[in-house]
Amino acid sequence: MPSRSPWTCILWDVDGTIVDASDGILRRLTIALDHFGKRPPTRAELVHWIGPPMFESFQVNVGMTPEEAAEAVRFYRGLNKIDGYATGAKLFPGVGDLIRDAAAAGIPQATASSKPEVQVVALMEHFDLTTSFTAIVGASPDEKTLSSKSDVIAEALRRLQAAGVDTSRPVLVGDRHHDVEGAVEHGVPVIFVRWGFSWPHEAEGAQAVVDDVDQLRALLLFGEPAVTPDGADD
Repeated sequence: MPSRSPWTCILWDVDGTIVDASDGILRRLTIALDHFGKRPPTRAELVHWIGPPMFESFQVNVGMTPEEAAEAVRFYRGLNKIDGYATGAKLFPGVGDLIRDAAAAGIPQATASSKPEVQVVALMEHFDLTTSFTAIVGASPDEKTLSSKSDVIAEALRRLQAAGVDTSRPVLVGDRHHDVEGAVEHGVPVIFVRWGFSWPHEAEGAQAVVDDVDQLRALLLFGEPAVTPDGADD
């Protein structure tokens, strides 16, 4: 285990944790929902859209059937491809540096995102973070075959193990209740970040909550962690 971390590997959610893609998401959702005769979300309502798979969100948020949601996802992803997957996206301050520093410290890392994997790869390439990750994992293109946070986490752990990584003490960094719930299914502790798109209650079940990157850095890299690797509070 790396001497500078209590964890043998780190899993990262992407939207709302590493990357703020809200400007582009809001613009594309507005176009897509207008196209299907649905009311677009306000910026404040983006909290209902960022995090879960879009296939699920179109059903839950605007009442589409699974068939309609699948069509809406195809339309939305077409807009995304035209735009360029990284257009309008930006890193949350300090997160990219923390990921690079963790990699430099020898801590294996993987993404575990409900965003389609092709987009996650494009974003990590855009922000020059690809080499910091042992595995870049996201949802399948249809967002149905592999989309739930639990399944994505399982795939991230599988790919890390296949690369020879010790996954005995993993931790997930995320910003939504889906991250917490998915990680719990695999016994993975969660550090919940508050700079993403969430309601306060969504941190329930996380082993730690942080308000800024300095607090997160202290849990991942330096000193004694506020959460022990087995998930118990110090």
